[in-house]
Amino acid sequence: MDYALGFLPDLKRRSRTWIATILCITVVSCGSAHDEGLVASTEKNDVRAIATQSSTFQTDVPGLREEMLGLEFWTRRIQSDVRRMQPAEIQAFNQKNLSTDQYLHHLDRLADTMTQADVLALIDQVSRPASSPRYFTDGRQLSDSDYAGFEAKVQRSALAEEVAVRWGVVVERASMRSYPTDTRVVKHPQDYDLDRFQETGVFPGQRLAILHESTDGEWWFALNYHYAAWLPKRAVAVGERSEIDQWYKSSPRLTVTGSQVRTNYNPVDRRTSEVVLDMGVSLPLMSAADVGHNVNGQNPQASYIVALPVRNAEGELEFEPTLIGRGQDVTPGMLEYRPSLVLQQAFKFLGERYGWGHDYNGRDCTGFVGEVYKSFGILMPRNSGQQGKSDFAPTKRFAPEDHAARAEALSALQVGDLIYIPGHVMMYIGEVDGEPYVIHDVTGLSYYQSDESLYRGTLSGVSITPLSPMRLSKEKSYIDGIYAIKTII
Repeated sequence: MDYALGFLPDLKRRSRTWIATILCITVVSCGSAHDEGLVASTEKNDVRAIATQSSTFQTDVPGLREEMLGLEFWTRRIQSDVRRMQPAEIQAFNQKNLSTDQYLHHLDRLADTMTQADVLALIDQVSRPASSPRYFTDGRQLSDSDYAGFEAKVQRSALAEEVAVRWGVVVERASMRSYPTDTRVVKHPQDYDLDRFQETGVFPGQRLAILHESTDGEWWFALNYHYAAWLPKRAVAVGERSEIDQWYKSSPRLTVTGSQVRTNYNPVDRRTSEVVLDMGVSLPLMSAADVGHNVNGQNPQASYIVALPVRNAEGELEFEPTLIGRGQDVTPGMLEYRPSLVLQQAFKFLGERYGWGHDYNGRDCTGFVGEVYKSFGILMPRNSGQQGKSDFAPTKRFAPEDHAARAEALSALQVGDLIYIPGHVMMYIGEVDGEPYVIHDVTGLSYYQSDESLYRGTLSGVSITPLSPMRLSKEKSYIDGIYAIKTII
């Protein structure tokens, strides 16, 4: 069906450009193992790739030219690059959402104890058998006995009537899991990329409310500002709440603005050596006046000094002066929140492999947009469905038949706007000849060829694609599926 092509005012004119290839990106649900989305096929038809610009660049994404993969191509199209929020406004934005949004957790207001029922409710959100078959990576289907083994590790019966909340800080990048296990579980035997027990990632410096532990004593069940799941104890240092809060709120701070950076090599203490820090990680700054001019054998004059959380042999929290070279992609404080810098941050992930729930040392669609906005200090819910349903930012919502309203909203998109379809989120980056383009972390690619056969390929990474030609199915376009658009102001 082609009626969707009439949604934008000039699509009838532009339809001639797309008559040979109508693009459709097939996505998987982003973030949680319990989001429902569309799993991409990787079957490929014999299709001629489209060569553009250079003799080495070829793509099977219609409408994409090599120059579009450059940041400057899009920044020069920005008509107004004014600062959207000041730091105090961002802080107020976060505090309001942490206090009111059902998908966010205001850790500062968490009581010293929680009821057994409340903790069980959080556990049951992630630790539950799937409603459809699941498989181990060797192709064997999970049985009731397998699930019983995972359930035994949860040890729900060990929870007290009143659960004393312990506190910790993440000390290394790690995974939050549905169950306290590293076992990979997939929805289809061939779909090994999408580990359905993978919930999300955690990063150094994140505060955790620790609520329970596994039978084997190797895992914590913990709550951070936007998620609750299981993570390995080795990634967490346990400390006093007051000490953690003082460290967390201390300033000035250093923010990671690159996709990833590493702390300087440290031959003296491996806990602070080459620690991976993802975009948006924020750590308190120190000075040579605090630690001297020799930090683990290196003069800190050409580095930033941060107070890095580390774990001692007993699993307890310590803070160690740690160096991050000034040549790394970091900034004191937060970046100015303006459209050109939103694009700059998004493009730093361009080409990174897709990682469901922050798997594969990467991120998924909501992890991608979440890390981009964290570099400005902006917090948001974890999963695409939660973000889309939430009111954490100004939102335009659409019923299935709101075609005119969608058309009007699409004509008024701003750089950085987030576009939600079932199981997926995309970021608007600008338009070319009236065609809106987005950057998103996406898995699959499919579209009809001139002979009406369906091409199925793969993207599996942060990619740039046009928006209006995409289709969710033969009958439904991406534009048909848009149920929310958010402007982060």
